[in-house]
Amino acid sequence: MSHNDNPKVVLITGSAKRVGAATIRAFHRRGYHTIIHCRHALEDANDLAEQLNRRRAHSSVVIQQDLNAEHGATLLARQALSQFGRIDVLVNNASSFYPTPIGEISEHHWHDLVGSNMKAPLLLSQALQPTLSQHRGAIINLIDVHASTPLKQHTLYCMAKAALMMMTKSLALELAPTVRVNGVAPGAILWPDQPPSTSTQQQVLAQVPLGQLGDVDDIAKTIVFLADDAPYITGQILAVDGGRSLGALTGA
Repeated sequence: MSHNDNPKVVLITGSAKRVGAATIRAFHRRGYHTIIHCRHALEDANDLAEQLNRRRAHSSVVIQQDLNAEHGATLLARQALSQFGRIDVLVNNASSFYPTPIGEISEHHWHDLVGSNMKAPLLLSQALQPTLSQHRGAIINLIDVHASTPLKQHTLYCMAKAALMMMTKSLALELAPTVRVNGVAPGAILWPDQPPSTSTQQQVLAQVPLGQLGDVDDIAKTIVFLADDAPYITGQILAVDGGRSLGALTGA
């Protein structure tokens, strides 16, 4: 729990909805000041901040920024640091995800998928390294079980997440001993906004030994654990996937 007179601060990218919002709430319950980042979902972000500020005044702010814009990540880092004067935890959660079949991959797909899943996390980590190091903080990257086993028709996305996985390990080495860097690789937690067919959902769940979809709080609790309760863990990728990564992923 953060001390009320000098609370810790967490910045979570893409945190207006879904996993990001659940993680914001989890850190807020721990006493953190929270910085909610969004690109488009400003109304959702403001609603979340309002809820949290009713519970504890002046404890949550919203920053809208396009991480794929020129200097977007650097601007976000500067804006975030100006809010409460420090950052203790950076959670790189923002991520574009959609299929890019071979033959249809464009420059836009490259900039969007690589930008959100690889470039922005690296540049944010670099920009915030001084404050994270000063406060012996942590970086947690949201990766994917498909960073190590490919998903059909998602070559570019899988490439970007694989790079993020290596970035996690490399930064853990480079930023030690003052900053710990870890990753969380969710499995079947939430279906996309445009969910797959019922048959595809059944195929995915058939690959999960625990036999069910996970919950956003499963991811949020794991992120908070790595940030607050794991002082001797760095450079690790923790799969939260119901055991799905134990078997072969067939690209469902």
